[in-house]
Amino acid sequence: MASPNASQPVTGGPPPIDASATAPTVVVDQFRMDFGDRTVIRDLSFTVERGETFGFLGANGSGKTTTLRALLGIYEPTAGRLLVDGQRFNPSRSQLLGYLPEERGLYKKEPVIDVMVYFGRLKGLSAAAARQWSMSYLERVGLADQAKLRVDKCSGGQQQKIQLGVTIMNQPELLILDEPTKGFDPVNRRLLMDIIGEQRQAGATIILVTHQMEEVERLCDRVLLLKDGLARAYGSVTEVQEAFGGTTVKVAHRAPLPASPDYRLVAAEGDTYSELALNPGADPARVLARLVEEGVGVSSFTPSRRSMDSIFVEIYGAAAAQED
Repeated sequence: MASPNASQPVTGGPPPIDASATAPTVVVDQFRMDFGDRTVIRDLSFTVERGETFGFLGANGSGKTTTLRALLGIYEPTAGRLLVDGQRFNPSRSQLLGYLPEERGLYKKEPVIDVMVYFGRLKGLSAAAARQWSMSYLERVGLADQAKLRVDKCSGGQQQKIQLGVTIMNQPELLILDEPTKGFDPVNRRLLMDIIGEQRQAGATIILVTHQMEEVERLCDRVLLLKDGLARAYGSVTEVQEAFGGTTVKVAHRAPLPASPDYRLVAAEGDTYSELALNPGADPARVLARLVEEGVGVSSFTPSRRSMDSIFVEIYGAAAAQED
């Protein structure tokens, strides 16, 4: 088996990266992080290429936040390199970065518009430009009538919209978005995904941390799935899907399915619904014929590409997939 690299999905983590050979926006190379005698990250390596949307995925406690904090200089790594544009992140270049943390960081006793203008000024905009941009953004996300309301009078979802506006106001080159649509209903989730997609189209490099796998499939070019400080999978969305069984079959049936070398069970609801990952070389038509022969009472049989959601469940378990 060939040695894995940044274009191949892996199950044991990618190799060390030669940062001089490419010009990625982010390089994490042989990163290790210890807290006392506990190792949280183990020799982690990956790149985020310029202009791509990179899904940095994992269950709570997998090491994502630790990695991001080390990348931004909040933590000093035990070993390895973490580079932004070829160097350790320097706060003097913070205007090039937009960071949306999972926990909001707004001044809650001040009016919404004043908070947005304040952050706009910090990002290098004039007061007039920051106000104009903010009002246009608030109009788009349905909050124009809340502009003079104190931030703490806004709902959690409204504050998240405000935080995203502050994050993208100056069109940063690198966006780090930690659960940007957490807690949103489908309509507002789609609205924010559209806004994030526009930043991508404008050329921003995006690191997306999310538990919403449909967001990953829609937006991400490549992904890394982190578990216990190790890369469990790394590559394009399609490559990771192929590595974990590129074709799946959703089967509704009346009797338990027999074991078979052609597939493995990845999800089930009792004895009447199963999702199967086909093994390499397995033919869906042959699998269906075999099930019919076995008399399991197939009422529907739908082949499709393996979903990122089912891969997430396989790696982290159903409980982790429900975290929000």
